[in-house]
Amino acid sequence: MKRKDSDYHIETRLIHGKMVSSHWNYQDHIIPPVSASTSYRLESAERGAEGFLEFANPEFNRKTHPPIYIYDRLDEPSRGMLEENLAAAEGGDCCITFATGMAAISAALGVLLKAGDTVVSHKTVYGCTYSLFVNWYPRLGIKVRFVDLSDVSNLEEVLAEDEDVMAVYCETPCNPTLELLDLSAISEAVERVNAGRPPRRLVFTIVDNTFATPFCQRPIEHGIDLVVHSLTKNIGGFGTDMGGAVIAPRLLEPDILLYRKDFGGVLSPKAAWPPLVYGLPTLPLRARRQMEVAHRVAEYLEGHPKVERVVYPGFESHPQHELAKRQMRDFDGEFAPGILIYFLLAGKGVEVKARGAKFMDALAKDALTVTLAVSLGQIRTLVEHPSSMTHAPIPVEAQIEAGIDPGGIRLAVGIERPEDVIADLESAFEAI
Repeated sequence: MKRKDSDYHIETRLIHGKMVSSHWNYQDHIIPPVSASTSYRLESAERGAEGFLEFANPEFNRKTHPPIYIYDRLDEPSRGMLEENLAAAEGGDCCITFATGMAAISAALGVLLKAGDTVVSHKTVYGCTYSLFVNWYPRLGIKVRFVDLSDVSNLEEVLAEDEDVMAVYCETPCNPTLELLDLSAISEAVERVNAGRPPRRLVFTIVDNTFATPFCQRPIEHGIDLVVHSLTKNIGGFGTDMGGAVIAPRLLEPDILLYRKDFGGVLSPKAAWPPLVYGLPTLPLRARRQMEVAHRVAEYLEGHPKVERVVYPGFESHPQHELAKRQMRDFDGEFAPGILIYFLLAGKGVEVKARGAKFMDALAKDALTVTLAVSLGQIRTLVEHPSSMTHAPIPVEAQIEAGIDPGGIRLAVGIERPEDVIADLESAFEAI
């Protein structure tokens, strides 16, 4: 008897896909094909009109009904196959991909907010997200309130006093501090408020799940409405292509598709192909290996006399370790604390910042296994200084308020031999 797709483990389905897809029947291909056509031949004027009528139409289900392809910016098959698999990985209704992670964040919030509305954000977010909120949203008449969402009573207070709140946004683990937020508590607080709101004034929750990936955490399972990703990171996995994704309820799919069409931040078919063929299928293998290496490296750092503090969700020393064990679970329910480490060198002020620069310079000059570079989730271990690099758009005073130590170092672990990573780190420590 032929088995249904749902009979197979999700890790198997991420390798093989659906094989027969509404976007492309590739059952005869072992490797899904990549599309390379910006426009598509239309059999008749009537079919062209039908395609435009169906696009972003709430009555049209892209998941079950074969789309009429017209123009790449609207819809195309290679990207559509990736979106099917990403939606399955996160357990969401639908997925719409974008040229970058920031394009995805902008779209997820862009379809929910208008002038006069408020977005509540956790106090600690990625530097470019902070810049979007502080430098651009005021020009659009959108208010942003930064709140410590680790205490859900703060969110409840804002929701009670501000009827203009239409979105709640956060990351968990947070970039770069690896602070965790209780997704179930946040979604429940919003659900209580929504019970007293009219349908068109409901608050939506959005979580950037880039650090955890759907392998380690699936926010929709905890009641979150939308999930955003930078596909450039661990889902892509190899640092070759940029991309972003929004996983959303079916209700929002038409608006997000229209937003992508009109603002133009579409993921190209050639950039969609690597995460479809290499990234998602190998994500479980890479993530398991990276977590193994991360645990070994974090243990080494925690015992080093020149390190003041190590933050890693897999350790009992992590302030929200119990939350991590409850919330960060792989597809089989096993604890999956992620691949990132945040640590502080011993010392204070200008001195520790200078020592950190010297430490990373030593890695850049002499290390094979630890590369000084922004980004994360690659098969190579990357180190960076958030305060002066990824979070530079945030003023130092605001960084400190958000819990970002000016001397903090972010280590995104790869799949190298852990003893080689440790040896390179030890050599760098000797330089300071």
